[in-house]
Amino acid sequence: MGGLFQPMHLLIILVIALIIFGPGKLPELGSSLAKGIKEFKKAIAGEDRDSVTEIKKEVTHQDSRDDKA
Repeated sequence: MGGLFQPMHLLIILVIALIIFGPGKLPELGSSLAKGIKEFKKAIAGEDRDSVTEIKKEVTHQDSRDDKA
């Protein structure tokens, strides 16, 4: 009793994908999926950078208010 990603399971998934999408569309589908994953990773990384930048701005703004008082 193995996991989901046994060689026979992957072969069946590949055959079903070939039947549904055809051999001509499969490379296009793969590249689109890869681009989507890359953009998702960039969006997540950008979100982290934005929050860090926002926190730095808040700290700098608060420090400048403290200096004026």
